[in-house]
Amino acid sequence: MTDSFQNICWEIALGFRDAVMGSFKIFHLDKEEETKVTEPVEQKTILAQRRELKQKKVHHEEKKSSEPKVMHRIIQCCAWNGGVFWLSILIFNYLLLPMLKGMTTLLTGSETGPVWSWMGPMLTWTFSALWILPLFVLSKIVNCFWFADIADCAYRKSRGRPQLPNISMFIADMLFSLLLQTFFLLQGTLASFLPLPTVSQLISVLHMSLLYSLYSFEYKWVNMGWELHQRLDHIEKGWPYYFGFGLPMAVLTALPSSLVVSGCVFSILFPVFIISANEALTLHPNHYPLKLFAPCVALTNAIFHHSIMKRQPVAQASPKKHARIQEPSRHR
Repeated sequence: MTDSFQNICWEIALGFRDAVMGSFKIFHLDKEEETKVTEPVEQKTILAQRRELKQKKVHHEEKKSSEPKVMHRIIQCCAWNGGVFWLSILIFNYLLLPMLKGMTTLLTGSETGPVWSWMGPMLTWTFSALWILPLFVLSKIVNCFWFADIADCAYRKSRGRPQLPNISMFIADMLFSLLLQTFFLLQGTLASFLPLPTVSQLISVLHMSLLYSLYSFEYKWVNMGWELHQRLDHIEKGWPYYFGFGLPMAVLTALPSSLVVSGCVFSILFPVFIISANEALTLHPNHYPLKLFAPCVALTNAIFHHSIMKRQPVAQASPKKHARIQEPSRHR
């Protein structure tokens, strides 16, 4: 019993270490690519050598212009989410609103007068509706593309060419995974309302840590050709390691009181965790699985089956297509 507890604690610490130390690989990924390209060519005839150097230079320039740098994408994420989105919220709440409140106080002679009682909330609602909400939606869309670029670029530079999945299977897997992750997030949120404060907080942090680990490792596992049931099985069996890996992000995103600011923190940190997950070694855990995803898998399967049964009369004319849509049910 003591040895098992020590092993669990050791794997939690190992996951925490990999999440933090793996991020330093960011500074070497682009350099390694440049080193591979600038390797000297073998001694050949002068004409052949010139021709090969010219072809390699052209290929390198095309690749350099078409393939984004990992560090460039990460800087874009930080500049957009931290420098534009988060900074605009801070400027409005801690600079613009206090200035307007001070001017209103000078004009009316009362700090909490009737003018500011309706003017303050109206400005906050207007700013939220016309700036925060559109920018939040736009950030989610842009970040999805940037995260995918970072993950694919890092995978190619350290592990080679990703495995290309079947398009229909990829779409079904993505939809199933998105719905399952949404239910798992709700499950973790409901766990925080349990009557035991310490236990509920621990269960909620465990849920969020595993969810963030799944987010981070999913890019690599999809590029490796793993299906969703393999990814979930790996998370559940190696839950101590993945709890430790996702713990830093779970703690840092829980610190802000605003959900919007928490989303900005997540968008800034997540590219770093993608790199850390890509550089982490693939473990083969032998622990007793922690079946936290089982209720969400069952609920998602039921929804998919229900939606398929509604479309069954239309789908009967195409049995192959119908079989592909039913594929996520194998992820139990």
